[in-house]
Amino acid sequence: MCLIFLSWRRHAAFPLVVAANRDEFYGRPTAPAAFWDDAAGLLAGRDLTGGGTWLGVTRAGRFAALTNHRSGGATAADADAPTRGRLVSDFLLSEVAPGAYVESLSRRAGAYNGFNLLIGDGEGLHWISNRGGNPRELAPGTYGVSNALLDTPWPKLIRGKKRFETLLERRDPDPDEIFDLLSDRRMADEDSLPDTGIGFERERALSPIFITAGDYGTRSSTVLLVRSDGYTEFHERTHEHGTSESKTLTYAYPVEPDREAV
Repeated sequence: MCLIFLSWRRHAAFPLVVAANRDEFYGRPTAPAAFWDDAAGLLAGRDLTGGGTWLGVTRAGRFAALTNHRSGGATAADADAPTRGRLVSDFLLSEVAPGAYVESLSRRAGAYNGFNLLIGDGEGLHWISNRGGNPRELAPGTYGVSNALLDTPWPKLIRGKKRFETLLERRDPDPDEIFDLLSDRRMADEDSLPDTGIGFERERALSPIFITAGDYGTRSSTVLLVRSDGYTEFHERTHEHGTSESKTLTYAYPVEPDREAV
């Protein structure tokens, strides 16, 4: 997952609204969102290489999502590091409170390549990164995270977050409007690009909200809506490489707070 917009306790009827794009190499095998056969209460896509996921929820009201932290040079990714997607599924499959999970993770986070992790249980929402900044329990508000730390003002994050906030101020969240936001392919102006050590051309190719960059791009988009009564809508739109075709899956269910993920 490479771009997340999130509204936490800002909308009276929808305490949690998430809009996210997963950017990944097209050749990496992936399963679309579904309730997992080996964990019936967990709803998420699945990385078939590492076995984890980038974003998921449970019937008991747990939520987790992850982005990679991008940097080149001496801090480039270590191919032997453990898969970051397990951080999402491990939290969702546990009964550990978000704060306790973050505290435990902070002691071993250095083993992983760079990441941002958002986790919540309906009562609290936390963020942690292993590339700077102190872990935080998030106050009610609107947040954005791409491939830098939480709310780092990259052009696509500024533009997308502003539109996301506007959509939620006008009316109840509309999945089609949010998917339209997530499909924005405009590149950033040259003078506003970040410098993460990957070179100008690559920075510019990765600057849109929706990425198409050769063998890498936006593989799927997710809209998550959690109502105040816990009723959850999970919409995932997968995108076919090299075409304008997409497929949308929708799951809707009431919260089951006493049900475990496994």
